[in-house]
Formats: sequence, C-alpha cells, structure tokens
Amino acid sequence: MTMKLDPANPTSFDNARFLLAACEFAYLREATGKPAFAETLGLNATLYSVSNTQVYVGENDEAIVVAFRGSEAPNALDGFKDWLLTNANNFLIVPEGQLGTDFLAAGVGARFHRGFMQALADIWDPFYAAVDAAMKAKERPIWVTGHSLGGALALLAAWRLQQNYMSIHQVVTFGAPMVGNDAAAAAFRKEFGEKIARFVDALDIVPLLPTVSLTANMYLHCDHEHRLDGGSEAPAQDAVTSLSVKAVDGVLSITLIDEFWGLLTSRVEHHMIPSYKSRIDASSQSATT
Repeated sequence: MTMKLDPANPTSFDNARFLLAACEFAYLREATGKPAFAETLGLNATLYSVSNTQVYVGENDEAIVVAFRGSEAPNALDGFKDWLLTNANNFLIVPEGQLGTDFLAAGVGARFHRGFMQALADIWDPFYAAVDAAMKAKERPIWVTGHSLGGALALLAAWRLQQNYMSIHQVVTFGAPMVGNDAAAAAFRKEFGEKIARFVDALDIVPLLPTVSLTANMYLHCDHEHRLDGGSEAPAQDAVTSLSVKAVDGVLSITLIDEFWGLLTSRVEHHMIPSYKSRIDASSQSATT
C-alpha cells in the first residue's frame, strides 16, 4: 500500500516513516530510485546530481518532497573524517557570494560549516529550478528531509528555499550532524520554530559532530530533537564522554581524533537507516501502548 503524508500532524511517526523511506531511496540510482519513490510513496521523483551532492525532488498532487542523499555509500561515512572532526572549527565560516546573500538574515554572528555549504552550492541551481517549477505548477506543502550528511543539507536547503519565498512545511532529518554555531542555531529557531524535527538514535554518534573539542564545541544543534531510545547499550554521549579524560583541556589531539573516529565507525550501524527504522517502529509501538 502506498504511504501518505499527513500535513496536519507533521511530526507523526507515520510521516517519519514516509520521509525515512524517501531518505533511503535517495541513496539509489535513478533507474531504481524513481520507481521506488513512485511505488512506495506515490511520488514522481527526479534525481539531481552535481559533483558528490545528490537530491531527489518528488511530487504528487498533495506535496513536494525533497530528499538529500547522505554520504556517498549508504552504509559508511568514508571521506568525511576531516569534515566532522579534524577541520571542524576551521570549517565554520561566513558564507560569501549568493550563499552569503541568502544567509544574511541569520545575523552577523552566524557561522556555517563550509563543506556542507559548498555541497549545497554545487547542487543549488538545478535543485532550485526544479522546486520552483513544481511550485509554479501547483502550490503544495514542501517537505525537506535527509539522513546523515543529507540531513545537514536539508536544513541549509530549507533556509535558502525560505529566503527565496518558498514557505517550508516541515524539515525532518535523521542522524544529522550540526550545521553551524550557536548564532546559526538561534537563527533557525527564529525562522522555523516547530517546523524542524530532528530524529536522533541515542546510540548514534554522528549527531554529536562536528567537533574538535569534547568540552566546548563551537557547533550547536537546531531545535527540536526527537530522541529514539537505544536500549541497554551505552548512549553515544556516554561513549564520547569516556574519551574526554584523555583529552588535553578538552581538545582532541590527532591521536585522539583517530580513536574517536574508530569509535564512530565501530558503532556506525546505529547511524544507518535500518537502525532508525527499528527505533521509530519501537517508539511508535511504545506510544500506542
């Protein structure tokens, strides 16, 4: 049976399942992804790909759904160690050019992750043209979603769409890292209010990143977190805190960064979509009993 979105109850578990499925299909090539979007979600979806950034724009009579792909492989975070750890603070920038214009309303103190910004800039022109054409054909609620690094892109894309006069209905992310500093998070809070929902598996380490400090991270999350219980295993925060005793003044050394990355990759299954599926199902069942 085709899944459906309920715009009147945007943070429902059924909507979360729908959007998580969209995130899963975002990892597929168009030959398999397009029929998956159509058969399971009832969406006519088109893949846009520039450099290493990919996004599906899907639509039906009731909604426009934007789903950003995460890392290049759906079961790994290969290639993103520097982005999430080694160069984390150096990646906090004030965007320039058209990006800077679109993020000007975030305020003078807002800083954003350069890698995420560049990835969005790569895809922006064809992506924006597709969403703009869909809205001009028929105005419908816009849902923006993404898993992992795709969640970071979803947040930033939602901001840019809204600054370009496209009202966002809901932004729903799964296991997303942070995209900016405290001023950036405050700007998102002011702009979107309750329209952001971040689903976080308690055992997933990626939502605690980027960082190079275990005590004074310069990054901060946007509201609002929907925490999914991880069962009996130690939560990600506890696992990370256990490394803090080895840090000098709370700062990760090169050796400790390698150890941190080893911890992340050893628990990477908790970051993957199957884990989020099972956690959402368990939380949904618990809510109804």
